[in-house]
Amino acid sequence: MNRSVPLARSAGLPAPADVVRLLKPITWFPPMWAFMCGVVSSGVPLADRWQVLLLGVILTGPMVCGTSQAVNDWFDRDIDAINEPDRPIPSGRIPGRWGLYIAIIGTVLSMALALTMGQWVVYATIVGLVCAWIYSAPPLRLKMSGWWGPGICALTYEGLSWFTGAAIMAAALPPTPVLIVLLLYSAGAHGIMTLNDFKAEKGDTLMGVRSLPVILGTGRAARLACVVMAIPQAVVAWLLFDWGLRLSGAAVALSLLVQLALMTRLLSDPARYAPWYNATGTTLYVLGMLAAAIGLGSTQ
Repeated sequence: MNRSVPLARSAGLPAPADVVRLLKPITWFPPMWAFMCGVVSSGVPLADRWQVLLLGVILTGPMVCGTSQAVNDWFDRDIDAINEPDRPIPSGRIPGRWGLYIAIIGTVLSMALALTMGQWVVYATIVGLVCAWIYSAPPLRLKMSGWWGPGICALTYEGLSWFTGAAIMAAALPPTPVLIVLLLYSAGAHGIMTLNDFKAEKGDTLMGVRSLPVILGTGRAARLACVVMAIPQAVVAWLLFDWGLRLSGAAVALSLLVQLALMTRLLSDPARYAPWYNATGTTLYVLGMLAAAIGLGSTQ
């Protein structure tokens, strides 16, 4: 293997393009979507708070989520050197300890930005950053657990981002119905994160990562993921109907019914169809989130 480029740049600064690749912009979309659901659920007109809305998108996407990616890649650098040597850190394009420095700088800058947005956003950002570090860094390294790892991801990507959007717009703690719905969608997202683990089952087995597909087997893990995704959505639909938000409740229920039909194909061959379901069923899941947010926002 030709290592002349990494060695030549070992004492230098990383190129901006490599820093961006380390922060993985493609991963920013889920938390930014959940953030926008929070914004919608607040019922506050966008024109009234558009400046802080823009800053909130930056906070949840490039800042907190991007920082979590840098943290993860730094502490996975030895594994990536074997499995994905072309990534910025093991390839040497992010030289020396710059991966760690970028993670620390991102943490500090995220907190600095959050401090301009009110106490509830500060609290959510602290929780999100702590989760990012304990997920990837020893001694806890929760990503090694098929229960805690997906749970941390689901909470931060869906729940905390939704909470942040609602709190930013209202400049206050979101109302109880919003908190209930965002927690339910966070719980359901545990199943989505479990399905994401199917693609790494062989590598996880070799590296000792106890993902649910590894410890339960693909069939049982897929069935559990489906149940975990479906039950919270059913509860959300029932709550929306109970709160008089019938259109939103119907939209969530319809989304769930289609997902249930798609789940039958997923369960026929989980390893094969998990990526397909993530492109179809998960899309319906997040559209249901938006439908619920629209309904909640109409009551504020």
